[in-house]
Amino acid sequence: MEVHAVALLCAMLLDAVLGEPDALWSRAPHPAVVMGRAVGWCEKNLNKGSARKARGVAVVTALVVGAALIGVTLADLPLIGWAVEITLAAILLAQKSLVEHVRAVATALRKSTNDGRRTVALIVGRDNAAMDPPAISRAAIESAAENFSDGVVAPAFWFLLGGLPGIIVYKLVNTADSMIGYRTPELRDFGWAAARLDDVLNWVPARLTAIVFLIAFRRWPNWAALRRDASLHRSPNAGWPEAAMALGLNVALAGPRSYNGEMRDFPWVWARGKREAGPAEIDQSADVLWRGWVVLFTGVVVCLILT
Repeated sequence: MEVHAVALLCAMLLDAVLGEPDALWSRAPHPAVVMGRAVGWCEKNLNKGSARKARGVAVVTALVVGAALIGVTLADLPLIGWAVEITLAAILLAQKSLVEHVRAVATALRKSTNDGRRTVALIVGRDNAAMDPPAISRAAIESAAENFSDGVVAPAFWFLLGGLPGIIVYKLVNTADSMIGYRTPELRDFGWAAARLDDVLNWVPARLTAIVFLIAFRRWPNWAALRRDASLHRSPNAGWPEAAMALGLNVALAGPRSYNGEMRDFPWVWARGKREAGPAEIDQSADVLWRGWVVLFTGVVVCLILT
């Protein structure tokens, strides 16, 4: 773990400084894009006929094994394995790019509601045509909380435990879940394994993210209240970072929203919080992302000292 901790600290710093340079990814496919293409190919060619759940299990198993082998091979490259490990880990972290996307919603919303709708559509999947400014703001804040868990804390956690194979496997499973882990008639069976494995891999990181946020907010509310509100979320994991963010900002999150033209009556997370969020609250959530990054970085340093 000591070697992984040193590499993780370097990767976190590299990601925080450079983020996702457009000059690089306009010329070469991002590793997450490559993972998405692999998942997409499997879905297109194998999600058919009978035994779709078994096919989905086999696909996820094969992809995970392949990802782990790639990670081991790259980490063991003579002389440059450590450099590849740090660089790829930095690429698979998403701190700076996440903050930039969240702040972009606040900037756009200050211009107009339509600008806010177009910008928030880049980071959330819900219908946005009828969103008012508070709904746009809540969507951006929810995305900030959930993606800090999925894009920063969880990759860092699995890299710390498993090195390059750990973070590559996690990102592959998370990508697969985002593409095929839906309960639609077409994907419910084929994407079952990806969705369930993603739930397992995010169980600890999601709750760790909630703790990171609470430390970043410099408050420690009743843990039972946090657990209660987290359980209101439709996801077994996403509710934890969202509930912690809602508590810290005193903003009600989740609640009713529309998907594919259908209004879904989801419960509010931290219902007692204010519902008239705006650009200021979006900016506050972005500030918390950086404070959370500092907390996480400090935690890795502590792990390094103790090992």
